[in-house]
Amino acid sequence: QVQLVEYGGGLVQAGGSLRLSCVASGFRFDEYTIGWFRQAPGKEREGVSFSTSPLHGRTYYADSVKGRFTISRDNAVNTVYLQMNDLKPEDTAAYSCAANRYSQAWPPPAWGMDFWGEGTLVNVSS
Repeated sequence: QVQLVEYGGGLVQAGGSLRLSCVASGFRFDEYTIGWFRQAPGKEREGVSFSTSPLHGRTYYADSVKGRFTISRDNAVNTVYLQMNDLKPEDTAAYSCAANRYSQAWPPPAWGMDFWGEGTLVNVSS
């Protein structure tokens, strides 16, 4: 059974940090691109950061998070991390991880992701 489970959301003050984890099971983790998406109330879903399989070794960051967020993956434990520093109120959203086996687009669009987690909430207070 395929599962993606996110951990690490919570309430933090502006300028603070959080680390999100996405733990995967039920598929060949090291063959998939893993991405983090977020959706704030009343806004469209946004692709925040992506990490390809080790074979390709690429990462992507949305302009809104460059220099503040870092994605990493530990294939030994099927986990992708999103280290979020210098958080801002506009980072408040539901964060979900998703997996994609193959996409012609980079980064993969949300509609092209194969599996999704249920998400974790990040609330940044000013």
